[in-house]
Amino acid sequence: MNTKVTIAGVELKNPVMTASGTFGSGMEYGEMVDLNKLGAVVTKGVSAVPWPGNPTPRIAEVYGGMLNAIGLQNPGIDVFIERDIPYLKQFDTKIIVNVCGKTVEEYLAVVEKLNDQPIDMMEINVSCPNVKEGALAFGQDAKVLESVTKEIKAHAKKPVIMKLSPNVTNIKEMALAAEAGGADALSLINTLIGMKIDIHRRQFVLANKTGGFSGPAVKPVAVRMVYDVAHTVKIPVIGMGGIATAEDAIEFMLAGATGVSVGTMNFVEPTTTVKVAKGIEEYLQKYGYEDIKDIIGIV
Repeated sequence: MNTKVTIAGVELKNPVMTASGTFGSGMEYGEMVDLNKLGAVVTKGVSAVPWPGNPTPRIAEVYGGMLNAIGLQNPGIDVFIERDIPYLKQFDTKIIVNVCGKTVEEYLAVVEKLNDQPIDMMEINVSCPNVKEGALAFGQDAKVLESVTKEIKAHAKKPVIMKLSPNVTNIKEMALAAEAGGADALSLINTLIGMKIDIHRRQFVLANKTGGFSGPAVKPVAVRMVYDVAHTVKIPVIGMGGIATAEDAIEFMLAGATGVSVGTMNFVEPTTTVKVAKGIEEYLQKYGYEDIKDIIGIV
């Protein structure tokens, strides 16, 4: 039985990967999860210089998921290259580096440093606040999204995945903009924007007031958006948003996703990714599919 999928010319042993920001760079999970069993590890967002992140409290549990306002805290690209890439290279899995920035120049600084590194793809987090555009995310304006994609593609030597924000009126328009800019693949959804208020203290639970909402409750929204995008663009789509089981992942693949990422559930049950990969194989066997590609987008 073949579980291999190809995304932007890169062959993955199976479609299962980690969602950025939920798995560090694999080190935190290395003792619990056999990274060799994953199609790819997608790292936490990496910026040109170290980012301290947002003030605490910055995580809150909510019904059906969680809110986070970590603020993309990370040690910067230089530490990442020195420490994290050598760690990941020990394993038989693909390496996808998530890139974040507050200006186009910041994205490009990271992209250029990654060009000569032994990684497989870059995933660009366009949900970052664009400081030059009044903090509106890069991924919330189709023209800005197309131009930032074009700019990154002009400098990148590795395939580029644009990670789309669901906090838009028309996800198809954004997908087409990224495709027009030359994206090699798309991943979605990033987190929805949510809020939680402590009624006894009568104040916001997160210091940032709002945070990214993720977890099982967002899955129906994510499946619909992945379906819409996969049937709109010609490039591969990686689906994510509330995947907790193999059944969830299969739903995304039937909707048109070539790959799937597990995020929030890594905090709940660290071995979820491996269980999902095994469950997909069992599903293919149960329904007599020889090749995983035969289930992609068939609904």
